Amino acid sequence: MARIRLKSYEFRRERERDWKKLERLVDQSERQGVDTLRGKELLTLPRLYRGALSSLNVARAISLDKNVLQYLEALSQRAYFAVYGVRRHLREVIATFFARTFPQAVRDFRWHLLVATLVLAIGTFAGYQLTRHDPERFYAFVSAGLAGDRNPEATTETLRDALYSTDHETDDLGGFASMLFTHNARVGMLCFALGFVAGIPVFLLLLTNGLMLGAFWALYAERGLNFEFWAWLSPHGITELLAVVLCSAAGLAIAQGLV
Repeated sequence: MARIRLKSYEFRRERERDWKKLERLVDQSERQGVDTLRGKELLTLPRLYRGALSSLNVARAISLDKNVLQYLEALSQRAYFAVYGVRRHLREVIATFFARTFPQAVRDFRWHLLVATLVLAIGTFAGYQLTRHDPERFYAFVSAGLAGDRNPEATTETLRDALYSTDHETDDLGGFASMLFTHNARVGMLCFALGFVAGIPVFLLLLTNGLMLGAFWALYAERGLNFEFWAWLSPHGITELLAVVLCSAAGLAIAQGLV
């Protein structure tokens, strides 16, 4: 036992100076940031970190006392983040994401985006054409809960009032917008999550969502409210439908990787 204590003491005495220096640099980087370290200190930090790792490996190999092992493990973990961790302000991270990271990701998956957009467009035009030729198909494409009073049996005045009414006590347009947002959010998340099933559910969800959109388009276009319908729907198209397409592209990318 005395020999083990002596070995541990000698081991620590020979290396403790570098450990303390590394600990001081790590403390400074944690409190004030790595940018506050001088040039010579920045060059010394990786060397001291590698030395601490080497000491830790040796300490484990010769079974030194537990206190030395715990100290070296904690110091090595902290030094790792000081050497390799990226320390940036939240504003910088957000700015970098929207300025470079996200646009680059969109460009990388441009073909998946093109396929998702095409499938959604095909569903929309198919729903429009089928509903224009047979209004009863509207009920096959749009659920009763989502349609509400907006169906082929509604009068033109009812459809117009749904777009123009300002009576918040009787108008349920806000509720319809909320329901549409929830629906699109659910479709987007499902398109992303179900990409692992070879992408087949992604195509089906995009197609059925497009059929629903086309059915509503045909309903309002038949009553001469084509412009009013798209004017009201444009905010949803810019935000929610774009999000659906982006989620679908991500799901298709997952499917491609798995297949």
